[in-house]
Amino acid sequence: MAPKVVANLKMSEYLPKEIESYWQSMWLKNKSFKPEPITSSKPKKYILEMFPYPSGNIHMGHVRNYTIGDVVARYRNACGDNVLHPMGWDAFGMPAENAAMEKKIHPKEWTYNNIKAMKKQLQSLGLSIDWDREFATCDPEYFKHQQKLFVDLFEAGSAYRKESLVNWDPVDKTVLANEQVINGKGWRSGATVERKTLTQWFLNISKDAERLLNEIPKLNEWPERVKVMQENWIGKSIGISFEFKCIDPENLETKPIKVFTTRPDTLFGATFCGISIDHPIAIRIAKIDIAAKEFIKECQKIGSTAEAIDKAEKTGFLSGYKIEHPFKPGTFLDVYIANFVLSEYGTGAIFGCPAHDQRDFEFAKKYKIPIIPVVCPENESDGSLKNMSESYTGDGKIINSEFLNGLNIKEAKEKASDLLTLNNNGEKETNFRLRDWGISRQRYWGCPIPIIHCSKCGPVPVKSNDLPIKLPEDVTFDRPGNPLEHHPSWKKTKCPNCMKEAERETDTFDTFFDSSWYFARFCDLDDTNPTNKDSANYWLPVDQYIGGVEHAILHLLYSRFFTNALKNSGHLNISEPFKGMFTQGMVCHETYKNHSNEWIEPSMVIKNNDGCFHAQTKEAITIGSPEKMSKSKKNVIDPDTIIKEYGADTARWFVLSDSPPDRDIFWSESGVEAAGKFIKKIWNTILHLNDLSKKKETNINNASQNLKAGNHKTLSKVSNDLDSLSFNKVIASLYSYVGDISKIKEEDCINSEILEETIYFLIIMLNPITPHMAEEAWRLTQKTKTLLCDEAWPKYDKDLVKESKVLIPIQINGKKRSEIIVAVSLGASEIEGLVLQQQKVQEIIKDTEIKKIIVVPGRIINIVI
Repeated sequence: MAPKVVANLKMSEYLPKEIESYWQSMWLKNKSFKPEPITSSKPKKYILEMFPYPSGNIHMGHVRNYTIGDVVARYRNACGDNVLHPMGWDAFGMPAENAAMEKKIHPKEWTYNNIKAMKKQLQSLGLSIDWDREFATCDPEYFKHQQKLFVDLFEAGSAYRKESLVNWDPVDKTVLANEQVINGKGWRSGATVERKTLTQWFLNISKDAERLLNEIPKLNEWPERVKVMQENWIGKSIGISFEFKCIDPENLETKPIKVFTTRPDTLFGATFCGISIDHPIAIRIAKIDIAAKEFIKECQKIGSTAEAIDKAEKTGFLSGYKIEHPFKPGTFLDVYIANFVLSEYGTGAIFGCPAHDQRDFEFAKKYKIPIIPVVCPENESDGSLKNMSESYTGDGKIINSEFLNGLNIKEAKEKASDLLTLNNNGEKETNFRLRDWGISRQRYWGCPIPIIHCSKCGPVPVKSNDLPIKLPEDVTFDRPGNPLEHHPSWKKTKCPNCMKEAERETDTFDTFFDSSWYFARFCDLDDTNPTNKDSANYWLPVDQYIGGVEHAILHLLYSRFFTNALKNSGHLNISEPFKGMFTQGMVCHETYKNHSNEWIEPSMVIKNNDGCFHAQTKEAITIGSPEKMSKSKKNVIDPDTIIKEYGADTARWFVLSDSPPDRDIFWSESGVEAAGKFIKKIWNTILHLNDLSKKKETNINNASQNLKAGNHKTLSKVSNDLDSLSFNKVIASLYSYVGDISKIKEEDCINSEILEETIYFLIIMLNPITPHMAEEAWRLTQKTKTLLCDEAWPKYDKDLVKESKVLIPIQINGKKRSEIIVAVSLGASEIEGLVLQQQKVQEIIKDTEIKKIIVVPGRIINIVI
């Protein structure tokens, strides 16, 4: 049925506001993007963008992310796939509690209000979402299944509780995972992170480290940089652990210090020993030495991540303990409590070899510890490493190492390892940087961990029929800490086993727990089980996952582990959740500051020939470099403003143009205006061609034949670029194509059927990118009652796509000197003859002897003289 709103428009009018709202309501009413049942004979495609946190408003990064996913979903649907393209909300988290304290609103109310507002904004983009599958992770219908999954993991031994040194955010008053500490500060609060010992819940992801690492090369549709980031984070190290004989400050022999190293070949360069701040010796000293205690306290402020420790100044505390060098009896090295030694890697102790480790080098320079080079570059003299300005970590031969001298690094490692195994309890080991995943968070607005603590039975899982464990709504945020811990009654309960008085676990799950399996839930919202195995078997893995590279370690690694854990517990049949991974670039904008160094919003900035000024105060504004749009720097553009002024199709077009989608895009008002003008040009071109097609021209002249060839060549290129997610190339092709066909005039006498094909192809190609305009143009120009979103992608004619001529570069002695256009059908000898007749080639060659001519038809010609 023709739309009432747009039916009365004149054919020449393009009014995005009316057109877009109408088609969005039509798609929603018709459930246009609901996938077919899993019994469908069509090939399936599961397209998923990382679901958003409901902060209140979408930003341009959301627009780019979800537009990319939508283009893929619409295109695959047109290609005949059964497409699942769902949306949900990553809805638990600390910001809701912050809002509760600042705005005096309950986290639940704040979250669901934001979901309502952001859903409306996302729908205004015209996304081809199956909204019937929508859920939020804070819905009890979702987290009851999550609690069941945790109980399964607990009973399988994959979830456990232990005392651990954690990253503590003193502002948010919660534990942070290592990945959530950025430059020593909490990723949300920005507060300096401290190290603190707490009893926490963990998932044993470290036991899955080898599999997680070995599967990475098989992820053929993932970006290489993401795979490298995962490999580095898992961090496999093959080395040897061994013991140093140790003496205490009283010169009495005490328990040996065990270390792990991947470089036993550098032992003769060892000049000190470093232990972590929670090493047993450090703890022992801190109990009797106030200075050591204060030193450890200071170290705890820098966080426990490798990144934070690497960036901090290397400091140490001389413990008074010494170790004996294993290869030089009677030589003792000082033991320092050192802030850069990681307690969770290896044994929490290292031998320091300053000449060949940069952290050791910086430490040795600070405390005037000797630096002894023991590896020398192969072709340099032994004295080349005197007066070192940094550590040497390259390959070479062993020096200053007695019985290891002259060996290469591999040989020296083997010989040193053999001796350490024989004399120092040495044992070859494989270590991983990856640590078990701490999932406890000390906050209210999170999924309750379904455990009851009983003084008799210990930690007891809640029975399935008692799930979900819901959060109490009568909580207050008037004092620091976890409101669940302060609640007068919520945590009081009875043990499911012995029925004695007991207490609920008051920690809630890390939100990365919530997002580590949501993709499986989208397959089927089965109320009785976390996953419906038939649906999961059909839809999983996700064929194309789309999101920011900032989640390349954290979220993807946890999801990979969780998927395998669900397989082991019988919920899924796959180990890897994402077949294809795409990381889009950021949306960047200029930054602005006033004389007080305060950030200024773009809407408050006026530019003219005299400079850049504040719209209200008229003071001069300094323009900074373009950076990722962020609220903190106030360089955010509200998508609603763009959509209201130009339309969603213009916003979609702009975020896909100019830059490849995996690179950053730079926002500019002029760029958006240009996109808006071109959208109108497309609209006018379609109407113009539609009028010309009604002339019923039946002859097929040369112009008609060229147009038909252009139609099929453009369709071929756009199809290939959509397949490779090269959306900026698609936009470039459409710019060129529309530019050409907009010049067609009545006197060109173009065949009407070819004009109709031109309109048809153009609308089809526009549909994934500018679906509202395309759908409306389809309604106005096509003699069918079906919607464009249900139309199949056309096939191009391969014969018309073939080029009859090709441009080939001509090289002389490997340097390009000219080029030639030849028929594609010509053979090598014919091409060779034409090249030698070229005047420019003859002028260069003259009487010089031609040794040989290499002709690669269609590619290159190289004349060797």
